[in-house]
Amino acid sequence: MIILGIESSCDETGVALYDTEKGMLAAALHSQIDMHKLYGGVVPELASRDHIRRIIPLLDEVVEEAKISKKDIDAVAVTEGPGLAGALLVGTSVGYAIGMALNKPVIGVHHMEGHLFSCLLSGSKPDFPFVTLLVSGGHTQIMKVSAPGQYELLGETLDDAVGEAFDKTAQALGECYPGGPAVSRFAELGKSGVINLPRPLLHTDNLDFSFSGLKTAVMNTIRLAEDPNSPEFKHNLARAFVDSVTEVLVKKTIKALKKTGYKSLVVAGGVSANKQLREALTKACKKIGVKIFFPPLALCTDNGAMIAAAAAAHIKNMDHGEIDGFSIKPRWQLSGC
Repeated sequence: MIILGIESSCDETGVALYDTEKGMLAAALHSQIDMHKLYGGVVPELASRDHIRRIIPLLDEVVEEAKISKKDIDAVAVTEGPGLAGALLVGTSVGYAIGMALNKPVIGVHHMEGHLFSCLLSGSKPDFPFVTLLVSGGHTQIMKVSAPGQYELLGETLDDAVGEAFDKTAQALGECYPGGPAVSRFAELGKSGVINLPRPLLHTDNLDFSFSGLKTAVMNTIRLAEDPNSPEFKHNLARAFVDSVTEVLVKKTIKALKKTGYKSLVVAGGVSANKQLREALTKACKKIGVKIFFPPLALCTDNGAMIAAAAAAHIKNMDHGEIDGFSIKPRWQLSGC
């Protein structure tokens, strides 16, 4: 079965063709980073307009690369939420239009469920059940995954997502949006222990997170610094920030694994590409005998392949009737899928 995957929830337009037997046939992605970094973050109206420009050419590109006809598509998967309302409307309207034109089923996919299933696109795949750490610009969650569609929220951020904290820290250090790669790069050049930052909610009994206070601590450290523009200070502050975030994420995730007794961990979302986090989680999981799975680096960001893969896990058990409309869910909760 060939599934067309469409992702347009924020600032990337992703289209992919996924074969449930052969794997990914073709994928194309357009990132809007160069446009949004002029404004220090995503501008929703600009994002929506750019999706409109890009989505059909990307569709034509993957069909040509896969050497198939559009008529060979057996189902369409599209991100239904959460995300920016205007951006979601572009992808869903195109996806449902294709489904109606081809008389094929259309599956609305939760964006974070797509990230969760992105690890299935790599060579090594986890068996159910497992714990997942979802870390991105808009989400920081620990979920218990019993089976496809069976998710239990164990903990989440009470304020800022970790990706947002990375972006704000990067801006404070004079770097452009998106902040994750810049802060990670700076941290590689810094020294641990030179600057101390708080570890929010590290010692609480629950599995929740909070990064708003950490962001404020970064701002205050810069304000009180003798030379906040020196490369050495910036590198050490980035190291302190990454050390704080990593320690909190690792401790809470390991606590979730011990609580559930599960022996597999899936880490997904844009922040799962962070080098320091990958190293720390891998080391911690090895200590307690837990297998850890990450998506390929190229699939950590938003993409159409992960949406198609998520749909593939559900499509056999779904009853698809005639398409008579569609909806978007900008604030869709994964635990409510």
